[in-house]
Amino acid sequence: MKLKRFLLRYYPPGIILEYEQGGTVKTKSIDLLDLKPETDVDSVVDEITRKEPLITTSKTDQVRKLIVRLQEKLCHVEDRYFYLFKVLRAHILPLTNVAFNKSGSSFITGSYDRTCKVWDTASGEELHTLEGHRNVVYAIAFNNPFGDKIATGSFDKTCKLWSAETGKCYHTYRGHTAEIVCLSFNPQSTVIATGSMDTTAKLWDVQTGTELNSLSGHSAEIISLSFNSTGALLITGSFDHTVAVWDTRSGQKVHTLIGHKAEISSAQFNWDCSLIATGSMDKTCKIWDTDSGRCIGTLRGHEDEVLDVAFDYTGQHLLTASADGTARCYNSVTHNIISKFVGHEGEISKICFNPQGTKVLTASSDKTARIWDPETGECKQVFEGHSDEIFSCTFNYEGNTIITGSKDNTCRIWR
Repeated sequence: MKLKRFLLRYYPPGIILEYEQGGTVKTKSIDLLDLKPETDVDSVVDEITRKEPLITTSKTDQVRKLIVRLQEKLCHVEDRYFYLFKVLRAHILPLTNVAFNKSGSSFITGSYDRTCKVWDTASGEELHTLEGHRNVVYAIAFNNPFGDKIATGSFDKTCKLWSAETGKCYHTYRGHTAEIVCLSFNPQSTVIATGSMDTTAKLWDVQTGTELNSLSGHSAEIISLSFNSTGALLITGSFDHTVAVWDTRSGQKVHTLIGHKAEISSAQFNWDCSLIATGSMDKTCKIWDTDSGRCIGTLRGHEDEVLDVAFDYTGQHLLTASADGTARCYNSVTHNIISKFVGHEGEISKICFNPQGTKVLTASSDKTARIWDPETGECKQVFEGHSDEIFSCTFNYEGNTIITGSKDNTCRIWR
């Protein structure tokens, strides 16, 4: 094995090693999730060199400089106020979803008008309209971090793969017998997973357009799915009150997470994939140990359904959003509540951290989105102007641009 170069990853903090083995270029990441501005750099370098054979004595000075750069980035906490940059009359019918590519240079919108549109973030110009579905385009995704492909899942029971650069359709994946409502690329961008109202999830080959596996075992529709960071595992959340953990190579079920008393709304891995968080209509969020499939915590307190859950990039904090109009931030290790977000006048359907983990963004049926301080629960900014429910909101990778998508047929760019 021969080390070729280092790549820096700011969110979450880490160093990517690019190396050559047997004539093939590969990568591995050194996660520095506990790195703080005050962390002793020399002790971190010592630990890395002890554990990682690719980093020889001659490379330690380079590693030290990279860690210092990561610490400098962590010190820089921006208290930005966001201004409305553009209102995009995106579609002739309500939007279903919005998503950024990794760099945030472009984003996509799905709609009830049967199309997905690709937009340039800097100018707000429409780049492509992806046409061909015969019903609502409900689920959309870029193949991040690459960002050169887009997947769309539709109520027409098909998933389509597109070129983000040209808008050309590469493949149409057929096989589901009911609406597709969620999808995701694996991190390597070699596989697409789709979840359907037909109670199955399917894995599709990005290159050939063929079906690799059909994951059967749920007794009701699948409404949430997520790969872990290696792509070896997939979780599916279902209206049958359970979450299944699947081995993506064999298609075999590894665990069934049983404990919720109502439908699952959201299921997410934390960054290192040691934990799974699940939100449910039973008003609780549960935290599970991935290896054992055991429930290690139940977060109670919401007075209505939990509609969304989200970890920060380090996996140390967990957010819950509820139909009771409030959201919460928890310590995902101790399960103690850190803060409550109170102020929305309608249900909160979407919640996320900015990449730095210093801000929380919520979208609500009260026609506003809000930014909150995760430590204090203080509302920092209210985004107003949409004339109907906001169901989707997201930060770009740098955390300096936000998109909100609404049932008023528009999305707004804030920066």
